[in-house]
Amino acid sequence: MINGNLKSSYGSDERIVNNGYKQAFVYGSFLCLAAFALFANDYMILIACQVGILLVAVVGINILTGYTGLISLGHGAFVAIGAYAVTILHNAMDGIVPDALTALIAIPVAVTITALIGIIVGLPSLRVKGLYLAVATLAASFIVIFIVENETFAGYTGGVVGINTPVPNLLGWELDTKREMFIFISVSAVLALLAGQNLFRTRVGRAFIAIRDRDYSAEILGISLLRYKLMSFALSAAYCGMAGALFAYFYARILPEQFELELSLELIAAVIVGGMGRTLGPLFGVILIVLVPELIKVTASVVTNGDTASTRIIAPLQEIIFGLLLIFFLLKEPLGINHIVDRLIRAANRWPFARG
Repeated sequence: MINGNLKSSYGSDERIVNNGYKQAFVYGSFLCLAAFALFANDYMILIACQVGILLVAVVGINILTGYTGLISLGHGAFVAIGAYAVTILHNAMDGIVPDALTALIAIPVAVTITALIGIIVGLPSLRVKGLYLAVATLAASFIVIFIVENETFAGYTGGVVGINTPVPNLLGWELDTKREMFIFISVSAVLALLAGQNLFRTRVGRAFIAIRDRDYSAEILGISLLRYKLMSFALSAAYCGMAGALFAYFYARILPEQFELELSLELIAAVIVGGMGRTLGPLFGVILIVLVPELIKVTASVVTNGDTASTRIIAPLQEIIFGLLLIFFLLKEPLGINHIVDRLIRAANRWPFARG
């Protein structure tokens, strides 16, 4: 029975894509993305862009919850901060900075602002953990939404009616179509996944994992809980800030209601379903979170033959079916879809010497 892969050098031991199946998956994924950008229709491009935006945010949640073991229910607010910050910066630089450079300045600044606010929100993690930390981050989320909706700042945020978002221009390339935005979003999502993968091959990533497994023991070994917990919050918030910037560029208008508790719960659900503490867990989780409601919606439309009255009756079933699916994964596959894929890959590696 084959129970491992031969490593003949340090380079082969460090290699991430270390067998033919993984190589086929990676290269096949890139080819699929290129073909998708060329041949997909507008509806599929819309769904794919939603997947890409949420993926960047969920990678950030995975850093905090999956690898560091800190629970947050307020990351929808970080997405809001990134979206509003990039929009406000665009408006402030209009006529001052050339259009071709505005997005290249606004995005890093918005991400930095979100990371700094993430550090502030992460301060309670030094004293509390578990449910208490989740409640603390939830309170921070309500504060951010309150500020966005407050009439005092309506001149900047648009208040409850929202604000129009700018069209990004990258060195003269104006992303004024959904297909062009898909290219930008997909590249950002791939880079987010690669950065997340490589983060946990570094000293910082290993410190995060040590804190998750046993924080007091990690502190005894010399890992600063103050430094690394706040760093985890900052990195997680920065990812969500980047997702917020993509969100603002993709949609013509942003509203406060788009970033409320429901978004935070979707991000957490994607991490749980996909597989916490795994690189591809966010990808599998986001695909399920986005596609399942769409499939239910299409199925309901076919069953009712487009009848509006029947569709309204069946509509609540979408939330029920979606909730039952989450419960199923929590009970039957708590390690997420990524674990299922791992089992299939291991079985393929052993074939035909062993099965299962």
